[in-house]
Amino acid sequence: MLDIKMVRQDPEGVAKKLLKKKYELDVQQFLQLDDARKQADTESQSLLAERKQASKKIGELVQSGVPVDEAKQTVNETLQKIEQQLEALKQRAHDAGEVLEALMMSIPNVPDDDVPEGDDEESNVEVSLWGEPGQYDFEVKDHVDLGDSIGGLDFELASKITGSRFAVMQGGIARLHRALIQFMLDTHINEHGYTEIYVPYMVNSESLMGTGQLPKFEQDLFKIEGEQNFYLIPTAEVPVTNIARDTIFEAKQLGDGLRFVCHTPCFRSEAGSYGRDTRGMIRQHQFEKIELVTLVRAEDSDNELEKLTGNAETILQKLELPYRKVILCGGDLGFSSKKTYDLEVWLPGQQKYREISSCSNFGDYQARRMLARWRNPETGKPELLHTLNGSGLAVGRTLVAILENYQRADGKVSIPKVLQAYMGGITELG
Repeated sequence: MLDIKMVRQDPEGVAKKLLKKKYELDVQQFLQLDDARKQADTESQSLLAERKQASKKIGELVQSGVPVDEAKQTVNETLQKIEQQLEALKQRAHDAGEVLEALMMSIPNVPDDDVPEGDDEESNVEVSLWGEPGQYDFEVKDHVDLGDSIGGLDFELASKITGSRFAVMQGGIARLHRALIQFMLDTHINEHGYTEIYVPYMVNSESLMGTGQLPKFEQDLFKIEGEQNFYLIPTAEVPVTNIARDTIFEAKQLGDGLRFVCHTPCFRSEAGSYGRDTRGMIRQHQFEKIELVTLVRAEDSDNELEKLTGNAETILQKLELPYRKVILCGGDLGFSSKKTYDLEVWLPGQQKYREISSCSNFGDYQARRMLARWRNPETGKPELLHTLNGSGLAVGRTLVAILENYQRADGKVSIPKVLQAYMGGITELG
């Protein structure tokens, strides 16, 4: 959530910056709601002062010759009217505050100045390239055909069990999927210094409000209704970031930042992607992901984004998968993010780069919604943390990239060297 003081100080300036995200802030609505709440508060304070003075009038009336009982009755009638007015003002302030709160919760984060202009992913700007796409002297297959030919990747079986956009993996492919998870976790823990964390796969609505998925994106979530209402997590970002909700970390606890790595399944309805990527594992309702989440001081968040993105890139480099790094334009930038890098891996079966990781800096946007803070020892006062996260990596898409980039003319798939130990010495599939 944006700082309401910032919006009050320069609503037109904030509105102008939000246009980069293709969001039109209704400045007049904001000002009217804010004024209505402030006016109700001001009138309430005036009535409270009037009530305080009314209590003193009994003695004044008696001194002027009014009988005591009559004086009390007059003052009580006045106090009763004031209480009724106060109750009405209280309700008015509450109603205006609720509408204003709902508006503030619906406003996206303001993008950084260096976020490029643009409407969609076509306007994302390439920052760097790593590796060269392989040259093949045979007709390349995509991962669906490879999974069918070498065995172990079955979409029809998954459709029978559940429905579309699910997969069943068996044998070597299932083992490769598991090996990728272990390899990614080990790299981020042992080489990058992240702390592994295990979290629930279901969360309450407060957690999703904190990270910004609710109320705006409920259609993208799987909701479980029963004795208690929960949501299946769309990403580990939600439960991991929420460990800081309603918390004030002391400087010693925070150190130079808290960094967590977490493996979870992720569940997404893909409500807005009807007809997109219906073939294979690119866009599924259930998939695995290694998530990196960091909590840092405000002055450290820009550098932390570069570091976190570099940690995700390390996985691709160790796997020797060609990829490119892009900065998202305003129109493609996520609701809560102020700056995002996407890593896109080369897929020979599609002859294009596809997203395999998004690394985002949310500034204090999520922290303000969650009241995630740290105590500055110099002032003794709590300050909002900055939150960041990124995929390190999406496991299913990494599996896809390995199958397609490591395919051979004999129909088999080589195992990347860095994964062979995790595969028990197996060097090929098929």
